[in-house]
Amino acid sequence: MARKVEGSEGRRHFLTSWWNLLKLAAGLVLCYPLLSFVRFNVPKKQRFIKVEKRLLAGDVHLDPEFALFVSEKQAWAISRTCTHLGCRLNFSEKDKQMICPCHQSKFSPPVKRLDGPATKDLPVFKVEALGEGKGYMVTV
Repeated sequence: MARKVEGSEGRRHFLTSWWNLLKLAAGLVLCYPLLSFVRFNVPKKQRFIKVEKRLLAGDVHLDPEFALFVSEKQAWAISRTCTHLGCRLNFSEKDKQMICPCHQSKFSPPVKRLDGPATKDLPVFKVEALGEGKGYMVTV
């Protein structure tokens, strides 16, 4: 008789374990859409920022979001947000570099990372000249 009791308790434990596992799996399946919704990111819309300054070759225009550089051949804009922790970069006229005030990451104006804890280069924004002396349109 003792064997039957042990057998029924073992079977009960086995069935209870599987029932709990089935409830857990069903809960995860039901929560998946909610977790997918929480992780969803709305893509940023492109913004157009007009710089109404006449810049000569070698000039730099600093905006809160980007730095606009002008050479004899082209104009380009780079992000002022450090790729390490997101601090706002400053432009050093003396060194001709973008420098992070938080952890001293350094970037050259053509966006290459030179030094510091940042591991990625800066993002580049599209720049269009609006005509002779009319300024620039930067797509952020």
